[in-house]
Amino acid sequence: MTTTGAITVTRIREEMADREAIRDCMARYCRGIDRMDAELLRSAYWPGAMDYHTGFTGTVEEFIEWAMPRLAAMEQSVHMTGNCLIRIEGNVAKVETYLWSVSVVPGDNPRRVNTSGRYVDRFEKREDEWRIAERWVVHDWFEEAPNTGDWSVGPFGMAGLLRGANMPDDQSRTWLGL
Repeated sequence: MTTTGAITVTRIREEMADREAIRDCMARYCRGIDRMDAELLRSAYWPGAMDYHTGFTGTVEEFIEWAMPRLAAMEQSVHMTGNCLIRIEGNVAKVETYLWSVSVVPGDNPRRVNTSGRYVDRFEKREDEWRIAERWVVHDWFEEAPNTGDWSVGPFGMAGLLRGANMPDDQSRTWLGL
C-alpha cells in the first residue's frame, strides 16, 4: 500500500480471488436479508460473529433471530451495495462497503424508508473461505415518506409484473442453487 492509501496493481492481482470471495459474501448477505433466507444470511458470517446493527448488538445467531420477524413485517425490502474498499492483511480483511436500502413498512399509513450508510466489517479467512467476523453498520442518511407504490397498477402502469418474494416463494429459488 502506498502512503496515499492506494494499493498497487500487483497487490490487487495477487488478492483478486480473495477480493471476489469477499464481494460474493456481501452479495449473499444482501440476498439473505431481502429474501428472508436465514441459512444464506448465516453463510455470510462466521459462527459467533458479532454484529452492531441498527439498534442491535449481539452474535450473528441473535441478529438473525432479531431481524427475521422485523423483515417479515415489511412489505418489501431491497439492500444494495456499492463502493467497496478492501484491505487484506493475511487472513484478516478490513472492508468498508457502501449500502443503500429501501423498505416498505405496511399499515394504515404505509411508508417507504430509504437509508444509506456503510457496512464496516472485519472479515476472516478460515479454511479458504472469507466470512464476516465482526460488523458495524454506520448510517449516513435516511428518508421516510408515504409509500405511493400501487402494485395493482404497477410501475409505468404495467400491472402483473413478476415480483420478488421471500424464500421459498421467490422465482429465483433454484436459479443460483442457493
